[in-house]
Amino acid sequence: MARVYMDYAATTPVREEVLEAMLPIYRETFGNPSSIYSYGREAKRVLEEAREKTAKLIHAKPEEIFFTGSGTEADNWAIKGIASAWKGKGNHIITTTIEHHAVLHTCEYLEKNGFEVTYLPVGQDGIIDLEDLKRAIKDTTILVSIMHANNEIGSIEPIKEAAEIAKEKGILFHTDAVQTVGKIKVDVEESGVDLLSFSAHKIYGPKGVGALYIKQGTVIDNLLHGGAQERKRRPSTENVAGIAGFGKACELLETEWETEGKRLLSLRDKMIEGIEKSVPDVVLNGSREQRLPHNINFSFSSCEGEALLLLLDLYGICASAGSACNSASKSPSHVLLATGANIETAHGSLRFTLGRNTTKEEIDRLLSVLPEIVKKLRGTAPFYKN
Repeated sequence: MARVYMDYAATTPVREEVLEAMLPIYRETFGNPSSIYSYGREAKRVLEEAREKTAKLIHAKPEEIFFTGSGTEADNWAIKGIASAWKGKGNHIITTTIEHHAVLHTCEYLEKNGFEVTYLPVGQDGIIDLEDLKRAIKDTTILVSIMHANNEIGSIEPIKEAAEIAKEKGILFHTDAVQTVGKIKVDVEESGVDLLSFSAHKIYGPKGVGALYIKQGTVIDNLLHGGAQERKRRPSTENVAGIAGFGKACELLETEWETEGKRLLSLRDKMIEGIEKSVPDVVLNGSREQRLPHNINFSFSSCEGEALLLLLDLYGICASAGSACNSASKSPSHVLLATGANIETAHGSLRFTLGRNTTKEEIDRLLSVLPEIVKKLRGTAPFYKN
């Protein structure tokens, strides 16, 4: 029985074209790009070509792209780097209650070191109220960090409008766009953001490579200290093969994301409609309209998310109970709790995320087994009534 993968928000398979772009680097262009002899110059050329491709996907300038080891590192650098560089002006940061833990835990760390953080609430749809942002701004506010779209429930935040509010007050704006780059339109010039984090392994590139967009002229301190790599901003010998793969993934998506987004949107809506018709007592989590084209997140009354996952796995279907980065935790999703869901509802949630290999037949297969799985689990639930 062929397996069905529906957890593309956790990670994506490396595309064959990406792998082909990486292999020659491992085999031939293995030099250190900081070296001045031929092997180093060849590696440097690969690095800069990838930087151009990566920048083009988000409409940035190549010199505004700095490669990191992950999206998490990019988030940490954006927040800690601005906090350090601007602490003379103020110590207040604004973020939201539904951010990825790479942002939330960084903010919690800063709170222990003299900074004040305001966590904006979200509505039942997982979207912030811009009036809350306006009210939260203080004279000491130096940074607003709001994710472009949520990794669990897929709700898309009003980033452009939020960045405009921050800009009017002279405040820097960062967005975690790990879940949106390559999925929907991401244009740093149009959105007006100052910093943007993204990652290769969410767009069919290799793991262990990310990037931080830093708008030209933005004053930010380094997160790491060491050599002069990445124009003295991010020391460490660059992962040239991984970055080449990142660049190739960006190059492919630059021409594909819009068409693929429409295809996934059709599959997503088919799946949402199918689940709501075939399974009683379910709740779609997140916004129905302002939602990523590949994200489906449901709560199933009187079911444990982990039990659902295990039974689906027996049928060869792979999904998620929430963020992959928090899958080992027994705690309910902080995102769902922030939207007003109770603990039982949060524990009974499943996230399905689709990708370029997802087919209509796979959706049909999921819809053919899910109702019986839910019925079986509810049959053992003492308080469930059909």
